[in-house]
Amino acid sequence: MPALPQIYVERISAQLGDETAAFLRSMEAPRSYGLRLHTPKLSPADGDPALRSLTARFGLTPLPWCGTGFAYDGETRPGKHPYHHAGLYYIQEPSAMIAAELLEPQPGDLVLDLAAAPGGKTTQIAAKLQGEGLLVANEIHPGRARILAENVERLGIANAVVVQATPGELAARLPEAFDKIMLDAPCSGEGMFRKEPEACAEWSTDAVAMCAARQRDILPDAAAMLKPGGRLVYSTCTFNREENEETIAWFLAAHPAFRLVSTKRMWPHRGEGEGHFAAVLEKEAEPSDDRVRPAKRRAKSGKAPRSDAAGALSALKLYESFAAQALPGYALPASGVPLLFGESFYWYPQPAGSPLPAESLDGLRTHRPGLHLGDVKKGRFEPAHALAHAVRARDAALTRDYPADSAAVLAYLRGEALFDDRSGHEGAPSQGWGLLCADGHPLGWFKASGGQLKNHYPKGLRTN
Repeated sequence: MPALPQIYVERISAQLGDETAAFLRSMEAPRSYGLRLHTPKLSPADGDPALRSLTARFGLTPLPWCGTGFAYDGETRPGKHPYHHAGLYYIQEPSAMIAAELLEPQPGDLVLDLAAAPGGKTTQIAAKLQGEGLLVANEIHPGRARILAENVERLGIANAVVVQATPGELAARLPEAFDKIMLDAPCSGEGMFRKEPEACAEWSTDAVAMCAARQRDILPDAAAMLKPGGRLVYSTCTFNREENEETIAWFLAAHPAFRLVSTKRMWPHRGEGEGHFAAVLEKEAEPSDDRVRPAKRRAKSGKAPRSDAAGALSALKLYESFAAQALPGYALPASGVPLLFGESFYWYPQPAGSPLPAESLDGLRTHRPGLHLGDVKKGRFEPAHALAHAVRARDAALTRDYPADSAAVLAYLRGEALFDDRSGHEGAPSQGWGLLCADGHPLGWFKASGGQLKNHYPKGLRTN
């Protein structure tokens, strides 16, 4: 790690007092590592052998502030394991898990994650929603929005929509629309110094002031989208008070409809990960005047393609024919509508009271309009990788299941075709689309024919 700037040491010393020496020693210690189980697929309470395997292999230690979170030995690299490819867990810095815990989303809530990439808090919120309600995950940067969409897909989340818009634009579209809002604000990243040494090298008092100004620009837009009686969690991965307590004090002075419920700080010298700050805010139950800003301060996102309504109905029939053969045990979420963009066919989540009905997507850059079911190509349906992660092995008519550390699983993840070792066995289907599984957890699609399993694992995800 680069040497800490002297002015930073002076500021943190004034802030921590007697704890300064312990904090500075922690900056020389190894960084912390964590992962969080994605409970729709793997829960600490369900007795899945995969959890025992993970615990033994990666040395998992439970985190007291997150019931599904664990610290692990950084040398074990769980991001390379087939279980990660199957979406059983999300690798997340331990202290960062506190914010979604404080948000307390409930099944059926309408939730916004305003600055969502790469997806740690989004996927944590999604697990708590248990497939009910709606999660809108927004990221303004195109590349980061794509990564966010990929993580939502890997974890098999069906009730999330990934969009790319400025906070002001969303506030104009969605005033007082959400029960819960997560704002993990862009910050100076003081809590990332051990993890990302370049953050330390780039730190300055000017950068802190710039981040604080940016946060004070975004926070009112987030507030404008919260329903009366709703909850907003503001979080950063930085330590200074300017971006944390002082920003919250500034906001509360300007928005009397809000009250501060609590704040939480996580510190590396107290053994709580790399460091995080979270403030829980609630909006009074009566409608307020905390609405959107003047239109001149909002940027337009530009044009977005419209869904082909007639084509979507035709695509739905093709999907239903496919599902009757390949996924007889799976039912689409009840609160949804079909959308077709070019060849890509989606099931768009539209629960009762949704602030973002399908028709409102017009003009909004949308990276993932719900669950990608598949593609329609010349009158035939080809299932999407996202669908393989949204279903269970028991939903499929045809599966092939291998131990996670088997040669077959590793070959599949490399994109290789497999010999169908069950072909011709009584009661073992040998033709058509099926799921390749690791210890009962789907990794992706194959197409069986002539004693082979043709690999349909996406090229961009394949391992070496």
